Amino acid sequence: MKSRFALTILALFTTSLLHSGEALFTDPFTADDKVAERRAMRGDWQIADGVASVTQDDALYKKFKDHGPILFYDLPTTNATFHYAVKPEGCKSIVFTLNADEGHIFRFVSAATGTSLRAFPPEGEAKSIATGREKDWILPEKEWTPVKVVIVGSSATITIGEHEPVTVEHESYDRAKTNFSIGFAYGTLAVKDVRVTTD
Repeated sequence: MKSRFALTILALFTTSLLHSGEALFTDPFTADDKVAERRAMRGDWQIADGVASVTQDDALYKKFKDHGPILFYDLPTTNATFHYAVKPEGCKSIVFTLNADEGHIFRFVSAATGTSLRAFPPEGEAKSIATGREKDWILPEKEWTPVKVVIVGSSATITIGEHEPVTVEHESYDRAKTNFSIGFAYGTLAVKDVRVTTD
């Protein structure tokens, strides 16, 4: 409980010190740089030259109990903007998630059927709540696609590639976050340009 309270205070304090548009975090993805906030998990992530990439197959999926490779970033935030770019090859789904100590807060999943957006009530309910769905938001194969997620209070605005931004709202979004993650299932995913700003 104390650690959760401390992270909440740190997130509020850090955000208040920064002017709009200033960088809270940037991942250089170079082989020589150790990034304390990053946890590259569930696969043999290759990190070099500004890119992190990994391939996931059936054996790896089963090894991690039906979970694919993931990049976790331990970075306390409240209101913030998350930027990154992905290049999928044969991926069944790609997932961005914001978490609190007690579990997920916000998530969107991009797959061949489009992109779905969800909220997770803090009361401990097992199921998430759909807050939006974009059928045309399908990530192109073998191409870099920029992604931007803006969280302000109870609203989340998502931009994928050249699509117009979409805003969804849920009261559960307005909580202190302890980390964010980019994960996927099957195929190969490359990730670059991960940064968090205050704009």
